[in-house]
Amino acid sequence: MTMSVPERNSGSEGKEEESEDESEILEESPCGRWQKRKEQVSQGNVPGVESASLAMDTEEGVEVVWNEVLFPDKKVFKSQEDKIKEMFENLMQVEHPNIVKFHKYWLDMRESQARVIFITEYMSSGSLKQFLKKTKKNHKNMNVKAWKRWCTQILSALSYLHSCEPPIIHGNLTCDTIFIQHNGLIKIGSVWHRLFVNVFPDAQGKGRPHRDEQRNHHFFPPEYGTSEDDYAIDIFSFGICALEMAVLEIQANGDAVVSKEAISSAGTSLEDPLMKEFTQSCVRQEAKLRPTAHDLLFHRVLFEVHSLKLLAAHCLISNQYLLPENCVEEKTKSFDPNAVMAEISHRDRPGVQLKYSHVSPLELDKFLEDVKNGIYPLMNFASSRGYPVPRALSLSQEQVEAVKTPTPEPQETETRKVIQMHCNLESNEEGTKTHLSLFLKMDDKLHRQLSCDILPADSSKDLANELVHYAFINEEDCEKVTLFLEDAISKHLRTQAPGTVQ
Repeated sequence: MTMSVPERNSGSEGKEEESEDESEILEESPCGRWQKRKEQVSQGNVPGVESASLAMDTEEGVEVVWNEVLFPDKKVFKSQEDKIKEMFENLMQVEHPNIVKFHKYWLDMRESQARVIFITEYMSSGSLKQFLKKTKKNHKNMNVKAWKRWCTQILSALSYLHSCEPPIIHGNLTCDTIFIQHNGLIKIGSVWHRLFVNVFPDAQGKGRPHRDEQRNHHFFPPEYGTSEDDYAIDIFSFGICALEMAVLEIQANGDAVVSKEAISSAGTSLEDPLMKEFTQSCVRQEAKLRPTAHDLLFHRVLFEVHSLKLLAAHCLISNQYLLPENCVEEKTKSFDPNAVMAEISHRDRPGVQLKYSHVSPLELDKFLEDVKNGIYPLMNFASSRGYPVPRALSLSQEQVEAVKTPTPEPQETETRKVIQMHCNLESNEEGTKTHLSLFLKMDDKLHRQLSCDILPADSSKDLANELVHYAFINEEDCEKVTLFLEDAISKHLRTQAPGTVQ
């Protein structure tokens, strides 16, 4: 989604009065969760989008963007309704930490016209283009480590999109459609641009199509618009973004369009030969010679973090529920700083020792926090298999006849899978009761944790059924988890021995 800081109209009225006016609720979603406000945001040139307004997610308490696509002719809408629904359903499946989130959509059928309304994540920190301009204005150079982290995150998102079934081609990747958060997390927006072009070829909303925006022409390869969409389009655009991130700005020298010569000059100005090779491989004129996003993730220039360290961090984050709070801090306190943590031996020269004093606990905590936030993606190591498309977390699409309705959204069939089960049973000292903790690891990473106390007279079957009832899992897993729990409880009640079952 192409967004920037909200555009506010200037006037003589006080700021407080203006703020109250902009925060006025104009419309609500059918479920009442999202409330549209008057304040407009810069939408960018996404075909068909008539307007984009700030809205409030009343459940999460965060701001989102309320986008509208208008169909003055209901007959045109009806002819494409199935295609439109399919496109939006696919977008709701996209789930990646480095991609702006698509939350929900619904249809609003009026007497004379039809609307498609969809809710997307709001990126308030601004675009990468804005950040680069500020950096250059302050006479600062680009930090190489930050450049590597940004490239890795963008490529991780592109690799995910290109590996979906069917593949999703971004088709509008520029420094204006990439956003940076205060913690360094990169997110790419406007993911649905090419899908919109295919579904709404003649719709342009209030904005011009992005090809008419002169300043961004240099982000698109020579074959753009003349052949079928291919991942090579995104790779070329990424290469220009990576080049701009490195030099802060590719000079147009007063021209409306950045020339090939200016791009070439920016590339040759890079001092690091690996960065130069990396960017030049992306902007090759012949599309078939450009590498894939997955291949670029393994380029030598991007390996800022050792793969073993990255894998260990992701493993720790994934299983954090098994560890006590502040375990890293507590563990590092118990180590002797002069103790050898690891050693590399060489036959022909002295070995290398790594001591605990070489690792700062604060730096380690910061690294783990960055991994949790998605700044260091795992990059799909050693896998040519495409990413599984995760389940959409929003409720299923239902056509609505009015913008406001008291009718709640229908409940959808649960499809998430239980991929791992942990059951911990501990009796008190008197043996009068047992505390049970059940942890269910789900494939969508929204895990379940339930607990209860068990008395010796309790029925293991009844307890298992009751716990599973509150777990909100699909029918197939219900039976599996119930049997697992029933067996664990009955064994424990027979032996009264504490233990963990997996």
